[in-house]
Order: sequence, then C-alpha cells, then structure tokens
Amino acid sequence: MDKGVSAQGTVRLNGRHVRALRPERRRIGLLFQDALLFPHLSVGANLGFGAPAHLRGAARRAAIAEALARAGLAGFEARDPAALSGGERSRVALMRALLAEPAAILLDEPFSKLDAQLRVQMRQFAFGEIARRRLPCLLVTHDPEDAAAAGGRVLLLQAR
Repeated sequence: MDKGVSAQGTVRLNGRHVRALRPERRRIGLLFQDALLFPHLSVGANLGFGAPAHLRGAARRAAIAEALARAGLAGFEARDPAALSGGERSRVALMRALLAEPAAILLDEPFSKLDAQLRVQMRQFAFGEIARRRLPCLLVTHDPEDAAAAGGRVLLLQAR
C-alpha cells in the first residue's frame, strides 16, 4: 500500500514563517511548466499584471519594456501571447514572475515542454536572471540536467 509522501516543518523566508502570511504577502514567484499567460491580455499587459502596484504610468511601462528587452523580446508589448513560440512564452512568464519583485521563486518543471536546444537556452536565461537578482530558488524537476544547471544544493527524492 502506497502511503504517499509526508513531511513536517516550517518554511521561513527572510526570517518570517511563510504560512503565517497571507498568500499575497508571501512574495514567492511561481513558474510552471506551462507559461499560463492570460490569453485575453497582450504580452505587455501580461507583464503588467505581475508588476507591483507601486509601479505606475511611465515607470510601469519602462519596467515592462526593460523586462522584454532582457528576454530578447523588445517591442513585443502589443503582441498576442498566442502568436509567441514556446520559448518566448516561457521567457514572458519568467519575466512576469520576476517583475512582481518576489523574495524567492519556485520553479515547477519549467523547462519540461521545451525542445533540447531551447531547454539549454531557457535554463541559462532563467538561472541567470534569478542569480542576477540574488533570489533563493526552489526547482522541482525530473531532469538531472535542470538540477545541474541550477547549481546549489540538490535534494533527490526517490520512492522506496
């Protein structure tokens, strides 16, 4: 009989118990295997959705433009997310998560739907942007190459 996985403990981020905070106050960015861009919003509006409330007007537009430029997508603000390639959607999703100014980021199989060459590029881009911001990162993956590219400590979970 499978008893599943069970764990106990607390999660602290910057000395604060994460579960004691309301979800919107936890400041944990999320990147999933699917980009999960809003289909009814433009690329720029998708990025704007992640931007913090204190960024308004010209500062907000500048932050969005800078994020797109960093992702190699300068000038894509008005584009429809459906017109983007898989790699472009992944980069937009990552930049949306990072624009929210998270205190940490959780990556859940973020490269699994990309082809081999694009995986390498996206790993470099994602881990470079995360390192540039000096963010703690928790990566969940089945791919040992993802874990190796992330650096840091690796915890391997196996069924018994």
